[in-house]
Amino acid sequence: MEVLRRLRDVRPRRVRSIWARAENTIRISCISVCAVLACFVFVCTFVSEGDSQAAAPVDRQVAITVDDLPAGNSDHMSPTTITEMTTKLLAALKQQKVPAVGFVNEKKVYKWGEVDERIKALAMWVEAGFELGNHTYSHMSLNRAGLKSWEDDIVQGEPVIRLLLAQHNMKLRYFRHPYLDTGRDLETRRQAEAFLVERGYRIAPVTVDAWDWMFGGVYEDAKKRGDTGLQQELVKAYLAHSDAEFAYSEQLSKDLLGYEPKQILLLHGNELEGDHFNELAELIRKRGYRFITLEDALSDQAYSLPDTYVGEEGTGWLDHWAITRGKPPQGEPVFPQWVIDRSKIPKSQ
Repeated sequence: MEVLRRLRDVRPRRVRSIWARAENTIRISCISVCAVLACFVFVCTFVSEGDSQAAAPVDRQVAITVDDLPAGNSDHMSPTTITEMTTKLLAALKQQKVPAVGFVNEKKVYKWGEVDERIKALAMWVEAGFELGNHTYSHMSLNRAGLKSWEDDIVQGEPVIRLLLAQHNMKLRYFRHPYLDTGRDLETRRQAEAFLVERGYRIAPVTVDAWDWMFGGVYEDAKKRGDTGLQQELVKAYLAHSDAEFAYSEQLSKDLLGYEPKQILLLHGNELEGDHFNELAELIRKRGYRFITLEDALSDQAYSLPDTYVGEEGTGWLDHWAITRGKPPQGEPVFPQWVIDRSKIPKSQ
């Protein structure tokens, strides 16, 4: 522009006029180019920010619960094996910085000549800073027993747990339904819930369940037989199925609730988890989860939703809410049939 002004000063008026028009044209062109560039930058920035927001990871959270303590297959495990399994599982939970609640069937500690050692295995949980909950004395189903018998089974399952928790200034707070059976009719379900409230319990729901107990039984048998190939195959299948179950629960949550609530994962006390929980934790973290306490998970508004589910078979709470709304869920991952078939083969002793 400085060159144009100098030329205008030394040219005749006609030339200066021509140059003035040229200068104006150039100015307008420059302004137009700048405007286009500014718009381009704005649009790119807007799109970029929109993409960033769309790609922003969901703050996924999950609480870990472990059923059937001191061990799911305790009737066929020595105290040494139970202790080894417990040691490995607790070490993995601590290493991964995962809070957890373990749910106890007290009947499993009363095996002749092994009571003290089995109780010590339970004590390891509270000594490591974890909490214990009640899973009934004998793993009794509310759907298959009378309400009074079920209530008695809960009370019978309390003494050891209360004692162990009291030694660490904790109280018994949580209850988990065996088989997730919450009642075959609504009246029974509501009476059972009122009984639990009277005894100071909060029900521990489940929103993610990969049936690790089914994988675990076959895994433990393979381990006894030294079949490392089958063990590896089972671990691979278990992790893949767990991944699929998380994906299913996430999508169902969004479809049903419009968001992903704080999930609650159901695991079991078995050697599969003792040997491979670290791999499961890694898988869960890769899905964007952070681990939280059960107490934190239950603060999610989802766990206060209307729930009138009743049925012959227990199921997870996402199913409860879907069926309550008249929208039975579909598309749940298919459990590997070959694992079910292997579970029916007589176990080695």
